[in-house]
Amino acid sequence: MEEENTEVKPVGPKTALVSIIGRPSAGKSTFLNTASGEKISIVSAVPQTTRNAIRGIVNTSLGQLVFVDTPGLHLSEKKLNLKLTKIAADQIKDSDAILYILDSTRDHGEEEELISSMVKPFAQKLVIAINKTDSPESSASITKLFLDKQFPDFPKERIVEISAQEDKNVNEVLKALYDLAPVAPHLYPEEYYTDQEVEFRISEIIRGKAIERLEQELPHAIYISIEDMKMEKQNLLKVRANICVERESQKGIVIGKGAAMIKAIRVESIKECRKIFPYRVDLDLQVKVDKNWRQKDAVLNKILK
Repeated sequence: MEEENTEVKPVGPKTALVSIIGRPSAGKSTFLNTASGEKISIVSAVPQTTRNAIRGIVNTSLGQLVFVDTPGLHLSEKKLNLKLTKIAADQIKDSDAILYILDSTRDHGEEEELISSMVKPFAQKLVIAINKTDSPESSASITKLFLDKQFPDFPKERIVEISAQEDKNVNEVLKALYDLAPVAPHLYPEEYYTDQEVEFRISEIIRGKAIERLEQELPHAIYISIEDMKMEKQNLLKVRANICVERESQKGIVIGKGAAMIKAIRVESIKECRKIFPYRVDLDLQVKVDKNWRQKDAVLNKILK
């Protein structure tokens, strides 16, 4: 009887830096987490949860795809939104391929037209994914009509109907991106699935848990400041962090009655850290008021990298 060949196939020769772009809550972060097999980005029903260009790395026998989850874009002249749009535009220009994700459960208006106009000049390196096709509210046919109007000569084989949540046709999207990827040296070792620094990952975990708990009350009025991190004996990382809000009245919302809210955010953040890091994380979490921080360049430049 012939022995089964259990040798792991090496990562293929292709490498590409791939920008993921789309409207808020189109499913970009869910796609990134599903494709990489690890939790890289915050997944939330709250629009514009992603603020930074976040890297997730997919290694297969075809090669290495380094994904960048750009912020969800919508029409606004606010300083925060303008900076988010610039992050996305800069990333698109510098990438080897672009993955444009559309939500098939929503109408396609001005915001979608804005995004399609941003990627039109780069159609030769574009793959389009029509997401949430598993939903009863999905209207993939209407989305296709929108795409036909915006990209009349676009290759049909580079338009894929998917469900990022259910992992449906995600591999087909990856194959289409590999077709566009050049033969080039890999950017990261095979065992990497992200290049995020520990400080950034912990701050995103805290922000994600705060968003889950606070729902629609003040999701965009917070940012996380890591004040101190220290690795101590017995494989323990001690972290001191602040949830920063814009106004004094918001502080009580985050703390909650009897400090119940801040305690819940802390406990859930520690649990999430345990799933990700090979060491224990102890978190000292406080709430701080940073008045009108969304209008301060110094703060925006720090948190939007």
